[in-house]
Amino acid sequence: MLPAMTLETTPKPYEHDAPNEVFATPQTLVEVPASRERTAAEEARTLAAGSAHAALATISEEGDPWASMVAYAMLPNGDPVLCVSTLAEHGRNLLRESRASLMVAQPEVAGDPLANGRVTLAGVAERVEGDAEQQAREAYVAKIPAAGMYAGFGDFSIYVLKVQRVRWVGGYGRMDSADADSYRAAEPDPVAPRAATTVRDLNERAEELQAIAAQLGGHPDVTTARCTGIDRYGLFLDVETPRGRGPARVGFAEPVASADALSAAIAELTLRAQSS
Repeated sequence: MLPAMTLETTPKPYEHDAPNEVFATPQTLVEVPASRERTAAEEARTLAAGSAHAALATISEEGDPWASMVAYAMLPNGDPVLCVSTLAEHGRNLLRESRASLMVAQPEVAGDPLANGRVTLAGVAERVEGDAEQQAREAYVAKIPAAGMYAGFGDFSIYVLKVQRVRWVGGYGRMDSADADSYRAAEPDPVAPRAATTVRDLNERAEELQAIAAQLGGHPDVTTARCTGIDRYGLFLDVETPRGRGPARVGFAEPVASADALSAAIAELTLRAQSS
């Protein structure tokens, strides 16, 4: 027989002025191994690698903050590359003041936009020259092919944002900072390009997800389960039980090394759940 309904409230570093039950989630009934999750640095590298447009914040001549939409590319170390014209206000701003930040939001947004991921990369935007300029220009044109036509215009310059500070937000209650060294040492998650499609496919296999949540997620009384996210280390689930609704995490047997290996990792989870 299952124990009576038990609710667990996870302490938040910054508490909302809301009833405690808003944050209450059902405890696991069976102990499960802790699943590794992406670090803030990995989250930031993954988000930044997965998009080509962002909001660039610069400082205007009057000293006011100024936000503009820009296209960008990434260098192998994670520093963003910008191709900026002095016809644009943010281009003129960078000539006077090199401090800037880039905010990249999760490309595919469903439901509440604030429940989705975003990252802010702050640092100094430097106009690069010589070999550094050539490398940055090639990265930018590879990401934004149309730039091959205008990147050589006299009013355009190639900038590299030398990242000094990183702040990642994964949604409500999921956030952290990373230092520049950790950010540069991290790598984008290789399964990210297929994550959204795989989540949709998994949510069409309700019985498999329910078995994974029951046998591997610590909720043997689960009535429904939905996949809400995938990374190289495992699945994020939303589970419904007689004790309430809440998140669950199920880790893969090993970190997934490539997008092509994702299907095999999920099949291994399903087989393990069905044989438990």
